[in-house]
Amino acid sequence: MKKVTPNYFLGLILLFGCLFTVSAPLQAQNTPGVTAKEILIGSCSALEGPSHFLGTETVAGAKAYFAMVNDAGGVDGRKLKLLAYDDSYDPAKTEGCFNRLMEQKVFALGFFVGTPTAVKYIPMAEGNKIPVVGLFTGAQTLYVPLRHWVINVRASYFDETREQIDGLWGTLGYKKVGVIYPEDAFGAAVLEGVKAALKAHGAEPVAVGSYQRQTAQVGGAIDTVKAANPEAVVVVGPSNTVAPILKQSHAKGWKPLFLTVSFVGTDELILEAGPDAEGMVITQVVPPYYLTDFKTVALYRRTLTKFFPTAQPNFVSLEGFVDAMVLVEGLKRAGKDLTREGLIRGIESIHELDLGLGPLLKLDYGAKDHKGFDHVIPTVIRGGRAVPFTDWSTATPK
Repeated sequence: MKKVTPNYFLGLILLFGCLFTVSAPLQAQNTPGVTAKEILIGSCSALEGPSHFLGTETVAGAKAYFAMVNDAGGVDGRKLKLLAYDDSYDPAKTEGCFNRLMEQKVFALGFFVGTPTAVKYIPMAEGNKIPVVGLFTGAQTLYVPLRHWVINVRASYFDETREQIDGLWGTLGYKKVGVIYPEDAFGAAVLEGVKAALKAHGAEPVAVGSYQRQTAQVGGAIDTVKAANPEAVVVVGPSNTVAPILKQSHAKGWKPLFLTVSFVGTDELILEAGPDAEGMVITQVVPPYYLTDFKTVALYRRTLTKFFPTAQPNFVSLEGFVDAMVLVEGLKRAGKDLTREGLIRGIESIHELDLGLGPLLKLDYGAKDHKGFDHVIPTVIRGGRAVPFTDWSTATPK
């Protein structure tokens, strides 16, 4: 039998110590989508189809921020890479897009667009225990109940519709409110928000009219709501469906106060509806992109000019930029030994963080709170531009 000496034990201790030292960074590098030099983020959104403006601009904003971070050395020496694939804002394409990202072994997901697609992606993400940070949708199902793997940045549609109804009811005295909405999860989410906001005032919509999603066949919905003679109408949809609603309504001589939520893609709506967009109220979840007194809005403008010189600034790409800021802040807080759970914990550690978007838009998370912002900014289209206001009496038709 071999004699065991003290030196033998010392050798074992040194050997195991070396193995442990080597295994620690290797363990970090075994996290999907993370190498010593790169962090891979995946996105599915509308890069093609009638709502492609929303997807391409969200991704453009995120890529601009990633480019700025990479230009400064990345996060803990790792460069950020965004794989952005198309789902055309079509729920039928979600599984294929998600599986494609899983095949690429991305570390986390972000910059998804739309409620009908999000409600498909979220169960898949939860099943794979992969974080989703920054969704261009305010559907309540993403906020309540708390979803461990879902990090929302924007205020919800409940926040937006509450701001709208409280402004109509309290300041303007408008108590007859109608809703025109698409027959999909997005339309249902906003309608639910409007109903909840009106219920707080002991009321309900005077009329609701629905239309088939992603079509301009909206005449029936218009006639249904118009018949109730509402003072204000919340119109739900992306710009390619809201613009025809405005045009057809005005052509019929019907001009109540029209309102919509941020998902519409304000700048694309102004382009598509032209003069018919004038006077519409749109609640926003980020400040107007031309208010460069806000530090982050100015940074967004400079960054967009540097990395995408031909891009036009807009609300949608600014939101993508802000979503990317949140993701990167979480990555920094997660530390060099990066894990998916560590990213969630990193974002949960963000409390009352001033992102440079004004005093009312401070980022606040917690273990039981995955919603970054609560504040909503009402705007009204004047002279082809979304102008913010605080006094709802200024939003009435001129």
